[in-house]
Amino acid sequence: MTRWRWILTRMTRRLWVRATLIGLLGVAAAILAAVVERFVPWELPGSIGAKSVDAILNIIASSMLAVTTFSLSIMTSAYGSATSNVTPRATTLLIEDRVTQNVLSTFIGSFLFSIVGIVVLKTGAYGDRGRVILFIVTIGIIVLIVVALLRWIDHLTRLGRVGETTDRVEQAARDAIEQRLKEPYLGGRRLDDPARTMAGRGAALTADVTGYVQHIDMAALSRCCEALDADIFVMLNPGAFVYPDSVLARIGAHRPAGEDETRDEVLDKARAAFSIGTGRSFDQDPRFGLVVMSEIGSRALSPAINDPGTAIDVVGRTTRLLGLWAQGGPQDAAEEIAHPRVHVAPLDTEDLFEDAFMLMARDGAGLIEVQLRIQKALQALARMGDDAFRAAARKQARLAHERAEVALPLDADRTRLRDLVRDDADARPPAAQ
Repeated sequence: MTRWRWILTRMTRRLWVRATLIGLLGVAAAILAAVVERFVPWELPGSIGAKSVDAILNIIASSMLAVTTFSLSIMTSAYGSATSNVTPRATTLLIEDRVTQNVLSTFIGSFLFSIVGIVVLKTGAYGDRGRVILFIVTIGIIVLIVVALLRWIDHLTRLGRVGETTDRVEQAARDAIEQRLKEPYLGGRRLDDPARTMAGRGAALTADVTGYVQHIDMAALSRCCEALDADIFVMLNPGAFVYPDSVLARIGAHRPAGEDETRDEVLDKARAAFSIGTGRSFDQDPRFGLVVMSEIGSRALSPAINDPGTAIDVVGRTTRLLGLWAQGGPQDAAEEIAHPRVHVAPLDTEDLFEDAFMLMARDGAGLIEVQLRIQKALQALARMGDDAFRAAARKQARLAHERAEVALPLDADRTRLRDLVRDDADARPPAAQ
């Protein structure tokens, strides 16, 4: 995905964008009802009085203003609840919720339609046929309002709840993982061990700001490769925190830039391909989804909330996501490489497991029910994937067990956990020990 397409996608997720578009449609519908009557070649049956339409529009205007204000207060409360009980990082997904945006946009568009309709009606711009057309459009708007209200009532029963928010985070993480499995190196080639492979080699392309890498425009980097006739080696992945002197990429031996642009201009374009912001984004960053899932489980284990059940649920969801990663398996087929001159470092499987389990294993170290579920989940994951995947699962299982040995207050709980770990070790093939 190019940088501009990514920016456009993010813009369409904003509430004000959708509300503005639907609001403009409402305004256009009210104005066009006065214009289109000139082009209607037949007489419409019946006659609609100006006062009748005016009364209906006044009802819509007053009710939609009240409903919109009430809905905004409900949304604010839901966001606050998600921030307190789930994690602040999950509120982004609630703000981008399409059902909420569509419903509020419908309310705002209906309000603007009725206001403009009242104003134009008072000027006398509507003739007999115009008022009939306005009345028909108004009936259609009422149907849309009823449908939106029914959807909104159903949606409010779940908005901001822990389970609903966790579902959204899991889906966002799943989408990012599936997209990364389709393009394991973002459409480029694999770069193994970038710190060692590229140590001191090639010209360094450094960041110019401090923040998180949110998106990498691979197409722009590929064009820079062609301009310099050189390969670009991307040293990090979306989600990395960078400083002004952090190396974003290294550029191999290259010829001077063409006559149309200088070398510095090409390097500036390559640097602009890295979108850096104040926060992480779910789109190209599968690790961020796992981090937010882990934060939900960790928040549930805090003394203020004390909800081990949610932490256990998060362990199950995280296991499902990592199982998807293990079953997908990155592919290196040449026909799938869209940008062969751009080399990208792969995601570290050990980092994925650390993001997913470290917080919950630490904060739930003194709860036997949480530790049992973590061990069972990691034991299941240790039977999936490649050697690196299984080794990462066993490492996190060992660390979780060591934390539990220190934190569990009862000898009976420690013994039960040891038995579970020992049974798994006994059942493991000798080669996997």
